[in-house]
Amino acid sequence: MQLKDKVIIITGGCQGLGRAMAEYLADKGVKLALVDLNQEKLDEAVAACKAMGVEARAYLCNVANEEQVTQTVAQIAEDFGAINGLVNNAGILRDGLTIKVKDGEITKLSLAQWQSVIDVNLTGVFLCTREVAAKMIELKNEGAIINISSISRAGNIGQANYSAAKAGVAADTVVWAKELARYGIRVAGVAPGFIETEMVASMKPEALERMTSVIPLRRMGKPAEIAHSVAYILENDYYTGRILELDGGLRL
Repeated sequence: MQLKDKVIIITGGCQGLGRAMAEYLADKGVKLALVDLNQEKLDEAVAACKAMGVEARAYLCNVANEEQVTQTVAQIAEDFGAINGLVNNAGILRDGLTIKVKDGEITKLSLAQWQSVIDVNLTGVFLCTREVAAKMIELKNEGAIINISSISRAGNIGQANYSAAKAGVAADTVVWAKELARYGIRVAGVAPGFIETEMVASMKPEALERMTSVIPLRRMGKPAEIAHSVAYILENDYYTGRILELDGGLRL
């Protein structure tokens, strides 16, 4: 797919990996629909993309809310007249051991911690994929849907909720690639390892050193490297049904 003037939706598009993807794609002439829950940061991201000479719009939407997702996708299609792709990037963390014993006291991962992550990181991906794919078929727009999974899909301690969601995203990527190929819609994924985001940058130096010491390349990935991989998948018309692992060689 030639990217110039194509309409791509990015959820979680106002900061971190989403913002990096937006600016990387803007540099390639992509028209951007950025979806998130922070109006101020959305406006900043949109302004940055517009400054690069492309059309960009902000949409407030909770991806775990079916009605909001349906309305937002319809509005994007109306505003741009087309949808050529989606990056399911929105996600949250609510880490904790399923069972923790300290000083003889047992604490449990709460259902709320479990459900909130499943709602956003898995159900949100389902809702956005379903609505965008339906709209692309309706408009006869071919293109690609990219799901952001994670190295944690293999199972990471303290992340029963997150690992389950990201494993589900990886599995459904294969399902949707098979289901949507007949409509000219490719579905693929990217599974990042440890990436230099704002959240990671705020960690203590000793914690960062421990983290990077187990990565064969001895450094964390850069947001632009994830964005580059997203652009590659969008551009390569034979890439579908696969998860591109971008983890510096790390295996959990």
